[in-house]
Order: sequence, then C-alpha cells, then structure tokens
Amino acid sequence: MPPRYIPSVRARRLARSLREFREQAELGVTAAAARLGWSQGKVSHIESARNKPNERDVELMLNLYGVGSPDREAILTLAREAEDRGWWTDYIDVLNGPYVALEDAAAEIGNWAPQVIPGLLQTQDYAREIIKAGELGKASDIERRLQARMVRQTLLTREDSPPNLHVVLDEAVLGRPIGGPAMMREQLHRLASEAARPNVTIQVLPQSAGTHCGLEGSLIMLRFAEPADPDVAYAEGFFGVVYMESPQQVAHCRLAFERICEAALDPDDSLSLINAAAKR
Repeated sequence: MPPRYIPSVRARRLARSLREFREQAELGVTAAAARLGWSQGKVSHIESARNKPNERDVELMLNLYGVGSPDREAILTLAREAEDRGWWTDYIDVLNGPYVALEDAAAEIGNWAPQVIPGLLQTQDYAREIIKAGELGKASDIERRLQARMVRQTLLTREDSPPNLHVVLDEAVLGRPIGGPAMMREQLHRLASEAARPNVTIQVLPQSAGTHCGLEGSLIMLRFAEPADPDVAYAEGFFGVVYMESPQQVAHCRLAFERICEAALDPDDSLSLINAAAKR
C-alpha cells in the first residue's frame, strides 16, 4: 500500500529538531511518551517523519522539553509550514516514499544514470514505456504514474529557484532503443534541448572509460539550500530504495559521483555523442 503521508523537507526538519530537543532534555522515547500520555510509537513516528504532528502536539512536546524563545517560535512556524501541500499529495495513491518531496526542495540534483534516461528528462512516450515495464503487467496505475512524472518535471522550469540538475548517462543508455527507433530519436532530441537550459548539465560516460566507480548501480545526490537540511544520497533497485543521510555515507557517495563526472565526457562532447546517437 502506498503511504498516506509523504513528508516535505520542512516536515523532516521538524521531526529532526523535535528529536534533538528531546535528547537535549535527556529524555528517552519511553519516558517522553509516558510524560506526554502517548504511545512510544506516536513519539517515534513523529521523530522519524512517518506521521505529521498537529501544532498542539508540537506545543506539548516543546513544553515537556523546556524549549523557550526564540527556538520555540521557530519550531512552531516550521510546524505550520510543514502543513503546506506539495504537488505530490494529488498522486499519493501511486507514489512511494519521500523522494519526490526531497527532489522538489533540492537546490542541486546529481544523477548517475546507467540504465535509462532520468525521469526529469523523459518524453511522455519514453516515460510510459519505462513505467509499463516496471509495472510488470499491471495496467491500472500506469497513466496515473505518467501524469505524476510529467507534473514532476515542471520543477526544472518553475520561476521560483529551479534546482540545478547534473546528469551523467552511461553511453549504453543512448543506444538502448526504448519503444523503438522513432521514440528513442524523439527522446534523444529532447535530451539535447534540455542540455541547453542554464540549470541543466548533461554528461555521457563513454564505454571506453572501462572500469569505474559507478558500476554498482544508479545514484542520486540531493543538496539543499538550507544549511539545516543535510545532503541525501538515494539509490533504488529491484528490492526497494535506500536513503543515505549519515555524513560518512553521503561523503562517500558524493566522492563516487564526482569521480564519475571526472571520467565522463565534457558537456559539449557529450552533446555531440547524443546528437550522433539520434542520427543513428
């Protein structure tokens, strides 16, 4: 079942802050729950951003932890802002996990894509083929997922601080004829036009690069404008998704992404390779 709640970055920041205030008050989850008259699960779910607390619950937690001004006002403002609806709430029936909310709030997105062109740069027909393949025969949600993906792409062209997107494609992606030659040609033309955007950088890692540190799979790096929001590394596969948020994990993934970028062709040579693939 898809989750009923996808936390925004503000909601995650709120959850992290409440956990830190509890720890500063030297209270364990069990003790805090007992003092609040709540279950341990409620406290844990709020602190992990699995549940959205209302403003009254946040006030009770701040009272218990002895949080005064100006932190108190900042957290209550954050609690009110966390209530804001994101575009993804209209598609929560077909979206899984918090990735779309994280992506929507990111200032920088780095994407190593060894299999397919990333969703933010896909044409509608290409995206439909990818979604159909992933559904493994289920047809009911395909159009809903496709609609969500097309809405998701608007973040690159929004007026209010669109993120910088840096994509590195494996050269094999350019030659994989998803949907047939005509559909793939259209997709490659779209890729070339997206590369002209000032906030989009596209590189191609050529097959001649041989062994490189991206062989283990795809990787997405998310960086946020707010210093209070730590970077996130994200990967997905057959057995689900993995979010890496510890400083050590993120630093390791960022170094890997930087080395992939260094091994790839520069953007101009990459664009030439994309255009040549379209002609073929």
